Amino acid sequence: MAKPSRQTVRDLRRNSRSAVLQQLYFDGPRSRQALGPPTGLSSGSISTIVAELLSEGLVEEAGTVDSDGGRPRTLLRVSPTCAYLIGVDVGETRVRVELFDLGLAEIARCERPLPRDGHDVASVVRHISGGVADVVGRAGVPADLILGAGVGVPGIVDRGSPEGAVVHGQTIGWDAVPLETLLRASAVLPPGARFFIENGAKTLGQAEMWFGGGRGARDAVVVLFGSGVGACIVTGGAVLKGARSSAAEWGHITVHVRGRRCRCGSLGCLEAYAGAEALVQRWREAGASLPPDTDEETAVTALLAAAHPGEAGTAPDPVALAVLDETAEYLGAGLSNLINLHNPELILLGGWAGLQLAPYILDSVRRYTAAYALRHPGERVTIEPGRLGPDAVTVGAATLPLADFFARGGRRDEPAGEADAAVGRAGPRAVAGVPRQG
Repeated sequence: MAKPSRQTVRDLRRNSRSAVLQQLYFDGPRSRQALGPPTGLSSGSISTIVAELLSEGLVEEAGTVDSDGGRPRTLLRVSPTCAYLIGVDVGETRVRVELFDLGLAEIARCERPLPRDGHDVASVVRHISGGVADVVGRAGVPADLILGAGVGVPGIVDRGSPEGAVVHGQTIGWDAVPLETLLRASAVLPPGARFFIENGAKTLGQAEMWFGGGRGARDAVVVLFGSGVGACIVTGGAVLKGARSSAAEWGHITVHVRGRRCRCGSLGCLEAYAGAEALVQRWREAGASLPPDTDEETAVTALLAAAHPGEAGTAPDPVALAVLDETAEYLGAGLSNLINLHNPELILLGGWAGLQLAPYILDSVRRYTAAYALRHPGERVTIEPGRLGPDAVTVGAATLPLADFFARGGRRDEPAGEADAAVGRAGPRAVAGVPRQG
């Protein structure tokens, strides 16, 4: 028996405002008349809601467009300066904090390096708190316009605790870290703003599905290839209401029984062969001479320069080429497991290392993936680099408070809608890139 609807008038009002805001944000500018079909709202409801949004400063006029023989129609868009978002990427080697306007144009940023010997919880919390204060102070935006801060982290995020998000990051030595509680106690956000914590691969996936290479795809995998590897698996559309997604600990599938020791403590994990840390380690073991304090990004750059020298007459280093090819094969084998299990139509390779390596290994990755995957699902998948660059995790983290903004219909005093009400049924299907409104 179907359950009776429990929606109140307040719920319907919030959902209607949310639908209008989403259409204007992802598909705007639009006229009032053009908002009706995609939202399913009457012209009277559209007029009332638009009048509210205009009076609250959430929506602004954006020119006119000719109509069919009638008066020109006024175009509307979400005002990019009506609110601000903070995105935080807790990476393997540094904490990056960025402040964006609502159009996701960067206003301020800071980066704070992490020590090579691990992610001390107190240090990470201090870096996030200090970074938030830094970007807000330098930007000089009104505190009451900051919606919140999204934080992308390595590991599994558990929301079962009444105290908020708890992070299990085995590879970085975090065991049930109450990160949300720690941030609430140490970082100052304005009233009504809060922290939204999610796995970094999932924030990358949300960014690519909303604004990048995943637009229009229903079943996709977005790979985060950095020091380690992870993946966001999307089924049924973008990472939004009506879709299912998960941040898979894909880097810890076993690809070699009794193989190399992984950072998580297990043997033979994909991450022990295909992450940037493992890539550099295997190159060292094969004879590469690198200063002991060389950071991973510098080492990967050196490896690519050795394998693909730009100077005429310089022969490629066969050892570096072999390490890259082995990495491509392991990555292809790992992707074939995702293909056989989830049948995605699209795989995007992102993360700083993935984007840096893609021009040199992507063709090999495609070839090895096809060799290891079942023929039918393997033939229908497309593998491409991500489109949003190395800052995509931070952008995706900033979409977490943005999704909450939509779920509340643009009102802070409204209760949020359904837990996954990030974006409505229409979704961000027509965005040509990260919106730079204004």
